[in-house]
Formats: sequence, C-alpha cells, structure tokens
Amino acid sequence: MSAHYHRIVIKIGSNVLTQKDGLPDNARIAHLVEQIATIKKQGKEVILVSSGAVASGRSLITVSEKSDAVAARQLLASIGQVKLINTYSALFEQYQMLCSQILVTKEDFRDRLHYLNMRNCLEVLLQHNVIPVVNENDVVSVTELMFTDNDELAGLIASMLNAQALIVLTNVDGIYNGDPKVPGSKLIEEIDGSVTDFSSFISTSKSQFGRGGMITKSSMSHKTAQLGIAVHIANGTKNNILLDVLSHKAAHTRFTPDKSKSGKKKWIAHSAHTATGSVVVNEGAKNALLSSKATSLLPVGIVKIADDFNKGEIIKLVDEHHKLLGLGIAEYGSDKAKERVGQKNQKALVHHDYLYLV
Repeated sequence: MSAHYHRIVIKIGSNVLTQKDGLPDNARIAHLVEQIATIKKQGKEVILVSSGAVASGRSLITVSEKSDAVAARQLLASIGQVKLINTYSALFEQYQMLCSQILVTKEDFRDRLHYLNMRNCLEVLLQHNVIPVVNENDVVSVTELMFTDNDELAGLIASMLNAQALIVLTNVDGIYNGDPKVPGSKLIEEIDGSVTDFSSFISTSKSQFGRGGMITKSSMSHKTAQLGIAVHIANGTKNNILLDVLSHKAAHTRFTPDKSKSGKKKWIAHSAHTATGSVVVNEGAKNALLSSKATSLLPVGIVKIADDFNKGEIIKLVDEHHKLLGLGIAEYGSDKAKERVGQKNQKALVHHDYLYLV
C-alpha cells in the first residue's frame, strides 16, 4: 500500500532529535535527512514537521535557573529555530535539495482564509520540489494557543494537504497494549476505526522532552485516519526506519485509513478549538444527524443557541447533556437562528456538506 503514497508528512518528535542530555543528536538528524532524500528521489513529496528548536537553543545558550519558564522557552526556541533550520538546510544541500521554514500557530488554522493561505504556500513549495520544514512558532505561542504538541500540528498539515500518509516518529516502536517497559506488553501493529478509547491500554507517561504522550498521538492518529490518511507510528531512533516503514520491513503501529472526506470537512474536523458558537439539539435531531442518512441541521431540531456566532463561522453541535456531536459551518448568524429555534420549514442552520460528526 505504501508504494502508492505520493505525498507524505513526516513528523519527528523532540525525543528522536535529542540526546539524553537534552542537546540535539546531530548524527540522527543527518541519518533522517539521508532517508528523506532517498524518499524524495523516488518521486514522492515530503513535508517535514519537526520539533527540536528548544533543544537546539539549549546547545547554544545557557539560561539561568531563575528565568521565567515561558520566557526561557521563547528565548531557546527563537535562537534554536535558526540553528535547527540551518542544520536541515546544510544537510539537504548535500543532496542538492532545498528546504524551507514554515512557523505556525494555532491561530493560523482559525479561519478558512488563513487556512487556504497556508495551504497555498505549502502547495507552491511542493510544486517547486522544496521540502517544507514546519514547526510550531513557540516564540509567539502562549500556552492557551499552543497545539497539544507537534503531533496535532502534523495531523492538521496532513489533512490540509490531502496527504496519503503521516509517519510519526517517536522513541518507541508504536502503540502497545500496555506499558512498553513491562514484559508481556505487545505492539499493536494495526488499529482500525473501531478502536476509539486508547486510555485503557496506553501508559500515560510523557516523553522526557515532548509535550504530548501516547494518548495524544493515538487520538490524533485515529482522527487523521478517519479522514482517509494512513498514519504510521514508528521508532525514529532505529536506523533506516522511514525506508523500512514504507517497505513494510519495520514493526510499528499503522492506523488504517477510512474512506476520504471532502477538503472542507477535513478543515472542519480539525477546528473544534476554533469553534466560536454552539447550539443544543434535541434527541430527534441528534438521532437524525447520527443516522446513516445525510442530514442537515434544521431549526426545528434546535433547543437553544448556547453561544453566539456569525454566518460562515464554525459552530459546535451538542446534545442536551452538552456532549459534542459534531462541528459545522453556520449558514446564518445566531440572531437569525434564535428567531427560528424550534420552527418547522426553515432553512438549515448547518448543511450536511459542511457538517462533520465526531
């Protein structure tokens, strides 16, 4: 299957790029670039989502223990990002390849215009055979606006660019049915859409340098696979891991992709954190939305407008117990919606083409 991948997003975690002392592992970075160059030579497009700015900063400057944690992170990320991209640039140059830097924040995904702008930029880079190196802009991202970690960002980029595959490199072989350090825990090699609760069999310890644990990785992978993109979680500390994953030689975890969804639905799917308004729907509307038939949300099924919104914004659809059912684009604003709550024969608030059910 992987032979058919044309566009691949590769996410490299900080635990792969750093040594035990928190400094960058230059030999490993060079080996990963060598593999990416080989994949590129096979005619595939590669987008790299790379952590490692803070670690690179650590290799250049010592921050006093007394420093404010956020300020220290900003300082290290700002200095380190230059070092990181220069490292990649020099390494890719050895293979006569160009890379570029793209720094993003959660805000960049907040509306369709920003989203399309960023997508167009990435598409132009790929058309010109450039390898985009994407990272979160830690310098301006404050905690509330941060991605859970770069896994979330990689999932967003993969769905934004309609990639066929996302390879997430971490420091274990994949997802286990228990703690990987405990004897008897087995690697789960294939996960399909029916598995949704990962908390039962994943150890919650986070990596030493990364922000996200395996639960985050699993939820993101599941969501991305549901959008029709195969997700591979593999051990980036092993030699030739990228080539071995693509040629089915490495034991790792693969999330089976679901049938493809439209580009707009992909954008909506990843926009829960930017949804402004929310509406509460009754049991009848809930059942209709969750049935196998394509259904739009009509005012007759709405109990109340919980938070205000404008036309064209993404809104949350929740049931009467405030459980999230889905996300959709509002066909009109909350003022009009409030006037129509519970009424029959009114225009749909969310058309099924612009509705994503969670």
